[in-house]
Amino acid sequence: MLLRHTNKEIKPRKALTVNPAKTCQPIGAMYASLGIHNCLPHSHGSQGCCAYHRSALTRHFREPVMAATSSFTEGSSVFGGQANLVQAINTIFTTYEPDIIAVHTTCLSETIGDDVNQIAIKAVKDGKVPEGKHVIHASTPSYVGSHVTGFSNMTKAMAMYFSKSTGTPNGKFNIIPGYVEPSDMAEIKRLVKGMGITPILFPDTSNVLNGPMTGKYNMYPDGGVTAEELTATGDSIGTIALGATASADAARALDTRWKVPCQVQDLPIGLGATDRFIDALRKAAGVSVPDSITGERGQLLDIITDMHQYFYGKKVALAGDPDHLIPLVEFLLSIDMMPVHIVTGTPGKNFEKRIREMTDHLPYPVNVKAGGDLFQLHQWIKNEPVDLLMANTYGKYMAKDDDIPFVRMGFPILDRVGHSYFPTVCYKGGIRLLEKILDALLDRLDRDAPEESFELVL
Repeated sequence: MLLRHTNKEIKPRKALTVNPAKTCQPIGAMYASLGIHNCLPHSHGSQGCCAYHRSALTRHFREPVMAATSSFTEGSSVFGGQANLVQAINTIFTTYEPDIIAVHTTCLSETIGDDVNQIAIKAVKDGKVPEGKHVIHASTPSYVGSHVTGFSNMTKAMAMYFSKSTGTPNGKFNIIPGYVEPSDMAEIKRLVKGMGITPILFPDTSNVLNGPMTGKYNMYPDGGVTAEELTATGDSIGTIALGATASADAARALDTRWKVPCQVQDLPIGLGATDRFIDALRKAAGVSVPDSITGERGQLLDIITDMHQYFYGKKVALAGDPDHLIPLVEFLLSIDMMPVHIVTGTPGKNFEKRIREMTDHLPYPVNVKAGGDLFQLHQWIKNEPVDLLMANTYGKYMAKDDDIPFVRMGFPILDRVGHSYFPTVCYKGGIRLLEKILDALLDRLDRDAPEESFELVL
């Protein structure tokens, strides 16, 4: 394969990306929109854009992802897409009957300068939006940021459009989960409820993109945060944003607008980040940590203790989203693994700063790049081989060509199932994550073991 000919000599590249470690903003915005109950995402651009975004999400979740499009033609591209969007809003509400249309822009509509806010206001004035229905929107040009940025922009739009304050706290707690799997969102809710706290999780794709097969198609599944819950976020006693890149903007918007106290935490991946999340909930809500959650923590510690010799000193290369990689690197370091090459496709200086702060005490150099690509990661691996690669499905080509044990994580995962159903966040998710790492390392150990060392018991 071509990757076998990747050159070890690394040269600066400013205008060329090879094998990007990200995808585009509208995919993240569409995913966030699917986390609203009875909501139909709408792509304001060409049919091809919408088809790609739906396809990417459908292939990852293996669920039919529905979305509408403004279906730009050459005329729309020249004269603007206002007529298309107003007509689309009318058609969607009369034909598909959602409660909410969540409009995100694309490269084309951003480049020609469509004012989606003005178009939405016109649709309301023209009577195209029925009473009690809503149209929200986010600006998500594909040539800026990544899918994580698009998720953040749409989540902030939810908070800005719906939230209201009556002046009376409702005793609930806002949790913004970040760009994670439906299984992760369900696990976060379970843990928060287990502490006696009533969460408003937004967006929430659990039971939307990991629902059961019933034999009957439901265009709007039972899951998702409701419009009423989003409205109530302005009366919540606090907000925790999980992940600075994907969640912080929405939390800060609620703080600025309604004085809902907010704090930004790392995604609860691994032991330390989950401890901080639990402690933040405990302090903010004034509750105690139940024994059941302490027991889950102990189980994670037990696996780390039992299997530490197989983690120790193993070099790891990682590619993924910044909010995932920061706590994951911390977790790997805590079990004495050695992250040596770390790439995210999402631009942002804070990512590199955080990684360098965590790794500056190490006795070996760490390669880290925000706005990087998988070609650069592969060049690093060629120069310094690793024992494990953790990346999305596209990492499998590097793993195959360089014969590296491989753990799939992040978005997209196109060639395996389970990520929608088994969490990798919090203590239970940490156990799952260690299982996947151990399986990859021990399978390689068995594969390479000579006959006299092919042991039955570890």
